[in-house]
Amino acid sequence: MTDGAQPQLHRSIGVFGLTMISLGSIIGSGWLLGAYKAATHAGPASMLSWILATVILGVLALIHAELGTAYPVTGGTARFPAFAFGRLVGFAAGWTGWLQAVALAPVEVEASLTYLDNIGWVNTHLHLLNQKDSTLTTDGILWGTLLMVLFTAINLVGVKFMAESNSATVLWKAAVPVLTIVVLLSLSFHPGNFHAGGGFFPHGPQGVFAALPAGVVFAAQGFEQAIQFGGEARNPQKDISRAILIAMAVGATTYILLEIAFIGSLDPAALAHGWDNPIAKGSFGPYATLATAAGAGWLAYVLYADAFVSPAGTALVYLGTSSRLTYAQSHAGELPKGLSKLTRRGIPIWAVLLAFVVGEIAFLPFPSWQSLVGLVTSATAIMYAFAPVALAALRKRDPERERPYRLKAAPVVAPLGFIAANLVIYWGGFDTTWKIVAGIAIGFVIFTATQFFKKEPLPITSADWKGFTWVPVWLVANVGLAYLGNYDSGGFRAGGGELAALPNLVDLLVVAAVSLAIYYWAVSLAVTTEEVHQLVAGDEVDLEAIGLTGSAAGPTTDEVSAAI
Repeated sequence: MTDGAQPQLHRSIGVFGLTMISLGSIIGSGWLLGAYKAATHAGPASMLSWILATVILGVLALIHAELGTAYPVTGGTARFPAFAFGRLVGFAAGWTGWLQAVALAPVEVEASLTYLDNIGWVNTHLHLLNQKDSTLTTDGILWGTLLMVLFTAINLVGVKFMAESNSATVLWKAAVPVLTIVVLLSLSFHPGNFHAGGGFFPHGPQGVFAALPAGVVFAAQGFEQAIQFGGEARNPQKDISRAILIAMAVGATTYILLEIAFIGSLDPAALAHGWDNPIAKGSFGPYATLATAAGAGWLAYVLYADAFVSPAGTALVYLGTSSRLTYAQSHAGELPKGLSKLTRRGIPIWAVLLAFVVGEIAFLPFPSWQSLVGLVTSATAIMYAFAPVALAALRKRDPERERPYRLKAAPVVAPLGFIAANLVIYWGGFDTTWKIVAGIAIGFVIFTATQFFKKEPLPITSADWKGFTWVPVWLVANVGLAYLGNYDSGGFRAGGGELAALPNLVDLLVVAAVSLAIYYWAVSLAVTTEEVHQLVAGDEVDLEAIGLTGSAAGPTTDEVSAAI
């Protein structure tokens, strides 16, 4: 960097690094607990939960792949809706994404400490957890702080170093689940388990849906991380879509096979009374318990090691992601300007430190892994839901932009993606949904205060207000549907919602109908073509700095699809 030049985000990550970033967030603490949690809700039909989650997230991944290659900017999940609907919608999407990302780092740290507490010496000498409710003790919070400091330091060293260190971690994280699958299937597999304890659908089809927010979507989500680092990708138009789809394919295959291995390895006697408690002892380390029972005690030690490495690697990625989202919003003028300050190494230092501080604060009201999973899942679904409407609006308002990856059948796929995201929100239940919506409302209070105290507040135009109109209606509708529905934070319950006024299965049609109405209304409220170009131009400074444009060569649709 020459003297006097402004620091810039460095484009130093290739397709392998981007793939590892996405895969590293897909394979975290969720793989160690997801199968167990899914089985308690759906029994053997939990395999369908993983397949359904793969379809839902796959559709949303394809939508993000087009947006990420057409608009390769840092913090893309916040910027795409801003380009389509204006600054207020951009802030809403970015704040939701930030809530999700900033909460995930402490969640994964909590998972690491919880698993480690299962080791006898750690349990006796370090006192990480309260034994009654598995929440962090004071000592546990101190150890968690130490891990957060370590992840913050790695992020401050530089994104290239972070990608390289994460890549090494992900290779380990991917290998251990594969090893677990092979060992359990070869040593202990009981085909009869797939129709035991009440049959394949012990809790009916509703159990399949209830398993999604209980840990399945939480485990499988994370593909968008390659997009969040789009402003630091070496060849974003070519590499982002490939990284997303490769990571999704590897993650989905792994999780489905893990569920099969888990169900098949359970003790048939433990299923005689149903699936509510398929592992009587050692349920927080289910695979380690099954490995020991199968005579592979050595694998249990590997799994306890991975119980630290997998969550820690994911926490590292999300600490970086939350800081990039903060940088993107600050760069757009939605948050204080100081948060977009870069070091000479091109690192958003204050954004990274803010992610650390908020992550530390999250240990206090949410001191256990279980307490945040549902909230993170619903926040993720809301964040993902902005993409389908943004895609449709940007195709309508910015049709001339080069799209290196162009989603086939987008007029059908995009509304289906929006419906799918809203169903995940609905299945999370009323208690979860209203809290997330309240968190978004708090974000707008902060946004308003920021603009009030700025010397040059962000100019909010009538187009911004028009483009924003659908968002509060949509969020309130989700709260209302959850209030009337049949799911709560514990899964499906007959009368599980506050009123339970919607008949089972009919409720899904109601959610779909409301989603479609809001989707087409939202697309009609998009800003004009000229305003899209103005909003995009403000973010393309990163591209111009390295000589890239929206017309850079990239993979065709067939090439990207083949990457799966």
